[in-house]
Amino acid sequence: MPQYGVLIFSPAPADPMALSPEYIAALETYPAQIEELGGKAITGFALQPSTTATAIRGDVVTDGPFIEAKEVVAGFFVLEAPSLEVAVEIAKLNPATIEGGVEVRPLFEPPAA
Repeated sequence: MPQYGVLIFSPAPADPMALSPEYIAALETYPAQIEELGGKAITGFALQPSTTATAIRGDVVTDGPFIEAKEVVAGFFVLEAPSLEVAVEIAKLNPATIEGGVEVRPLFEPPAA
């Protein structure tokens, strides 16, 4: 089954532990919704706030977020779904869409030899 990366965006600065009751309730029902649509969450991770980031560009190392933005990547997970269309439907139900947003990307698959 194809796999998709789902990037989770939250308002900056984002504290992954400061979740609203609405978000927590939606988060509890999300795994069942994924399965109902024929998908499977493979793995997922919440990131520490963007203020803890260290950016490297060439030889330059910068503490803190590299760019200023309204939203920052707060986490990600890998999703298996039968198609991009199903992956998008699953992502639309993600609780992160309440206060931020999500982005779905097919994972890179090297060409068969």
